[in-house]
Amino acid sequence: MAAALRVVLAAAWLLFGVVASLAQSYPNKPVRVVVGFPAGGPTDAIARIVAQKLTDNLGQQFFVENIGGAGGNTAAGQVARVTPDGHTIMVISTGFVVNPSLYAKVPYDPVKDFAPVTLVAVSPNVVVVNPQVPAKTLPELVQLIRDNPGKYGFAGPGIGSTPHLGGELFRLAFKLDLVHVPFTGAGPAIQATVGGHTPIAFTALPPALSAVQSGQLRALGVASAERAAGMPDVPTFAEQGVKDQDADTLTGIVAPAGTPKEIVDLLYREIAKIVAQPDVKQRLTVLGFKPVANTPDQFGARIKLEMDKWGKVVRDAKLRIE
Repeated sequence: MAAALRVVLAAAWLLFGVVASLAQSYPNKPVRVVVGFPAGGPTDAIARIVAQKLTDNLGQQFFVENIGGAGGNTAAGQVARVTPDGHTIMVISTGFVVNPSLYAKVPYDPVKDFAPVTLVAVSPNVVVVNPQVPAKTLPELVQLIRDNPGKYGFAGPGIGSTPHLGGELFRLAFKLDLVHVPFTGAGPAIQATVGGHTPIAFTALPPALSAVQSGQLRALGVASAERAAGMPDVPTFAEQGVKDQDADTLTGIVAPAGTPKEIVDLLYREIAKIVAQPDVKQRLTVLGFKPVANTPDQFGARIKLEMDKWGKVVRDAKLRIE
């Protein structure tokens, strides 16, 4: 028995030494930073900001690789199955936690297949309308839709996106006759609303910001606990009596499950330092995001919370992608 115990302890110390050595030498080659969407969107933009700073700070190249397809599912399925040595990480958006409820089948489990690193930043959804829409507040919008059944729809950047689900949550809460009009991205949805073709839009803050600031659209409410820096005069949903409607677009970083904790913690510490830098804060604010950089445990808890929240909306709204 004693001999067996010594063998187990020796093996444990050997494993500890291997892991510690791996963490100390990390990264020892270029690191893939996978984004599940084409280049040019906010997830990609934040990935490139973080990747460049990690390259500068850790002495190895962190390079962004865009793998589009199936709302981010293709990339997540690939990253879930790579060697968990920290040399492949993934920048995720809210679809990462929504898609397992929305799609009939996804090639990954957000909890079992990944180790959370940090939630880099969040951006709230906003409700915007064409200036010809008479409503000036969210309660007025609710009344307008109720007074005109079958007349209004809301533009969104695609089925299952956070803005779409935020719109469904709003519709369900007030039992509105309000139809989702999906577009192939936020840009076309915003342009349709500017043109008055779809007079209401639920959207993430970044793509709507310039149109609101120029007066092409009127913002009625921000779906977050506090007002957005880019729209300080626009009240939150809660300030207008619309409760439990917070809807953030998340941008976070995960690694494949089994990535050594020492590497995960190192990445978290480095990214937290990056996000705290004034120039990075400014760049995130311009993009319409609020810096967060929480701990791996906190991000893991947020992932589970978002899965439960949006999973219920998907079920209640009877949404499904086969």
